[in-house]
This record gives sequence, C-alpha cells and structure tokens, in this order.
Amino acid sequence: MGERIVMLGGGAVGGYVGGHLALHGHDVTVVDFWHDNVEAIRKNGLELSGMTEEERQVSHPKTLHLHEVATLAKQAPVDIAFMCMKSYDTEWATQLIKPYLAPGGYVVSLQNCINEERIADIVGWGRTLGCIASRISVELFEPGKVRRQAPKGAASHTVFRVGEVHGLPTERAKRVAELLSVVDGSKVTSNLWGERWSKLCHNAMRNGVSAATGLAGREIDQHEDIRHFTIKIGGEAVRVGQALGYELERIGKLDPAKLVLAGDGDAAALKEIDAILIEESAGGARGKLQRPSMGQDMLKGRRTEIEFINGHIVDKGAQIGIAAPCNAKITSVVRRVERQELPISIDNLR
Repeated sequence: MGERIVMLGGGAVGGYVGGHLALHGHDVTVVDFWHDNVEAIRKNGLELSGMTEEERQVSHPKTLHLHEVATLAKQAPVDIAFMCMKSYDTEWATQLIKPYLAPGGYVVSLQNCINEERIADIVGWGRTLGCIASRISVELFEPGKVRRQAPKGAASHTVFRVGEVHGLPTERAKRVAELLSVVDGSKVTSNLWGERWSKLCHNAMRNGVSAATGLAGREIDQHEDIRHFTIKIGGEAVRVGQALGYELERIGKLDPAKLVLAGDGDAAALKEIDAILIEESAGGARGKLQRPSMGQDMLKGRRTEIEFINGHIVDKGAQIGIAAPCNAKITSVVRRVERQELPISIDNLR
C-alpha cells in the first residue's frame, strides 16, 4: 500500500523488524543514535541471521542519524512510526517524530514495557497503537548485525500481537498485523493490556535477574534458589496485574493463577511450576546463549529498564495497596549493580 515506515531505533527489535519489512519491499527508514550502527548498515547492509542458514539475509533499509531526522521534512509524511527505543527514551523519540507524521499517521509501541500512555501524552491516544513482540529473542551483537536465537514461531507461536488501547479490531491494527506477518506470526488482539502485563510478568522474572547475576536465559532456572525467587517475582506481578483488572494470558507456559500460588509457597503449585521451568532450562541451546535484553544492557554498560519493569510493578502495586517485595528487591539490586556498588554476580541473589 506504499506506507512510509520509520523505525525509531535500529537495535535488536527495530533492526530485525525493519530489516525484514525492507526485504519485502516496504519503504522503511531506520533512525538510530548509534553512529557505528547506521554507518555499518549504509556500507554493508543490515545482516539478519537466525537459527537456520535460510534466515541469513542482508537488508538495505534507508537510514538516518539523529542529526539527520530534520530531512524527513523534505520527504513524504510518515504513516507508521514503530517505537523501538528503550522505555526511558520514549518521550523524546515521540517528540522527535511527531512533526513528520502524516495526518492519519500513528506511533506503534513495539517495546518491552508499557509505554502507550507516554506516547499518547505527546501524540494523543488516537495516534497510539500497541504491539507486543513475544519470545522474539533478538540481539544486535555488532553494528549492522542482528541475530535471532529463537526459532521462527509462526506455525506454533504468534510472536506479534497488535492491539488498540480500546480493544477494537480496527483496520489499522489489522494492517500492522499484516505488515508484521512477513517477519513472523502476527495477530490482532482485543486484550492489549492483558497481553502487555503478561509480557511484563515474563520480563520481570528474567530481565533483572540476568542483569544482576550475568546468567543467560535458561541458566537462571538451573539454580533452585534463584528459580524460586523468580517465581515469587512472577507471583507478585500477576497479583498486581489482576488487581488492576487485567485479563492475563499465559506467561510463557505458566498459568498465572498457579504462578501466584507457587509464589505464595503452595507445595503442589510450586512443584508444577518448578517442573515446567526445569524442563525448559534443559531444552536446547537457545536460552543458554541468549541473555534477556537487560542482561545484554548491563554487560554493555548501558542503562537498564529496571524501573520500567520490576519498578513499574512495585509502583502500580503501591497505588492499590499491594506490596511486591521481591520486585522491589531485584529493582534495588540492579540499581546497585548499575552504580557499580556491586559486581555482576550470582551471589547478588543468594
């Protein structure tokens, strides 16, 4: 249909999605603040790889450094801007793209955390759309090189869930789902907030723990004491989300109600949740190589999103009188590691 698409952020998700959209002939411009990344894409293209040789492709989207964004004024207006920045960069990046949106243009939050309200505060709710990327496991490991360490999921798992904040299946939500279907499985969801909170629960159980300990993916669940701590984190997160009125989806393979019981120490529920996590931790190389995004950020010396994940759960819980002490604990530990008061070590959670 000839939409003008801008990826705000050319990192793991922005690069992977934008690269695939460009491969399929869409008009894609990747805006990124990492100079070396933009220059590498311009020189050699954007190298996309995965778990099979067939996934290795080189894409050639258009690119802009931040200081070049004003040149968008000389081009056709932007129809769809995918927000792929870290949560703490959401507001300024939305302000950056706002002047260049077409009259019917909108911003799609394709981010880990819950940022739709931050975007809507700048461009309005009518120009705000949400999209969850579930179990996509991508990493920008070198400038211009994005690697996926999860199998393509279209046959058994829907990666992209596109939703309006009001839950209705609008034409633009259907169009975004159609666009993303060339990347992997995609659907329109009527339960954006439930999907968002369920993803937040999963991130809460993984990201901060990886950042604090240095453990990668499924390595986390190979340590019983740390595994049980993550179960408590997840149980707290579910309880807060349910109290807020969200209809939660399954958290990976975990039933939310069972996760709450397990976090509270119910022996039967804990045994069941334990078994699922232990089985997953033993399965293949995927999670053992792949660090959650916050673990990657910590090793790269970048600011983490801890206050937008575990910290967000603590804050929302406090607003409705529900304590989340394990989420508060991991938030505190990660902040201390960021400030270099603690080393990255498994001992931080023991």
